[in-house]
Amino acid sequence: MAVKFSELSNESLLAYYESIRRQVAADVQLRREYRLVSDTTRRFAADLQKEMEARKLHFVPIDWS
Repeated sequence: MAVKFSELSNESLLAYYESIRRQVAADVQLRREYRLVSDTTRRFAADLQKEMEARKLHFVPIDWS
């Protein structure tokens, strides 16, 4: 089942995005390349980012490097 971003509050969108950011940071700390973050999670983050941009929410893009 796909998440309907239009039904989520701004706070929920930001919380989802920050959760992914924490996963990426944990992977970096573990010195493993995106062990916690899959390609599916990257696509989800990209979709979240598009929705947050459409709503003109302030967020810091995730550094995937």
